[in-house]
Amino acid sequence: MTVCKQLPKEKLGFFPTPVHRLDRLSKQLGINLYLKRDDFTGPNLFGGNKIRKLEYLLGDARQKGADTVITFGATQSNHAMETAVAANRLGLNTILYLETITPNDQQDDRANILLDKILGAQIHYVSMKGRTEAQADEISMQQALVEKKHLEANGHHVYIIPVGGATPIGSVGFVLGFKELVDRLPDVAIDYVVHGSGTGGTAAGLIAGAKVFSKEAHPTQILSINVSPKPESHYQKVVDLGNDALGLLDLETRISLTDAHFDQSYFGDGYEIPSEAGSNAIRLLARTEGILTDPVYTGKAFAGLLDYVRTGKIKPGSNVVFWHTGGVSALFAEHKIVGEIV
Repeated sequence: MTVCKQLPKEKLGFFPTPVHRLDRLSKQLGINLYLKRDDFTGPNLFGGNKIRKLEYLLGDARQKGADTVITFGATQSNHAMETAVAANRLGLNTILYLETITPNDQQDDRANILLDKILGAQIHYVSMKGRTEAQADEISMQQALVEKKHLEANGHHVYIIPVGGATPIGSVGFVLGFKELVDRLPDVAIDYVVHGSGTGGTAAGLIAGAKVFSKEAHPTQILSINVSPKPESHYQKVVDLGNDALGLLDLETRISLTDAHFDQSYFGDGYEIPSEAGSNAIRLLARTEGILTDPVYTGKAFAGLLDYVRTGKIKPGSNVVFWHTGGVSALFAEHKIVGEIV
């Protein structure tokens, strides 16, 4: 039995989340398809995978005496919204630096922006006009550090969470999340876990968790479907993140690039830009099983799963888990994000 070191943690979500078989789609696709419901992490209708990370990130923040958290994302960031939710449960202040793609982003109170404001988060907008994503990220961090210095000069204690909660502490949530999955399906030899990947923190934890907790003699392959373009250097960073998470848990196992499988074929024209395949996947899952996914993450990831089945990369009869990471609030975002679903 593998024993992990106990880390500071705040109980924020409804765990373990359900996992269930999708009978109609399983029959249609010729596989055994299961759904891991991290859209049910809570504590409201718009839960998602970030709560797993935030239990450990905010556990660390509380241990360090923080009263304020600062984090980052795009205007419709699930991570930013879930951070505000989690921080409110602990009585912490939330400051968000959100990168805008169009001038209308600041005025369009829909989906996660609306939720951020209802939750009372302090929002700063950083324009991406004429800037690369990396440049906008750097400006956001510079502004956040200035605000942190100002707040701490006035007696506050500030904890900064990188975009997506992609840190070793955050990834611990998904190392143990994979163990939760295996424990929930004791009689199933899982061949594949498919999920949407952005900053890589979830992928890092799942890959590391699969290395440690897969059933003996039946390793599970994690298929990470990118929702935005990534350079080759990104994948080594994900592996390093997973190994650092394993180190925090005092586990000796380590992962390498050969344990990871990322696919950049399904993000379409870019992040928060709807794709035809993603829209088709959203409709199929909704009209076959009554399950809602979103146009930014889970819809595109499920499109990848469908294509892997149709092309034989996932063989008939395989046991496949699709990890629903939440984010369905994006269905209520502006048209440029939602696209032509109906």
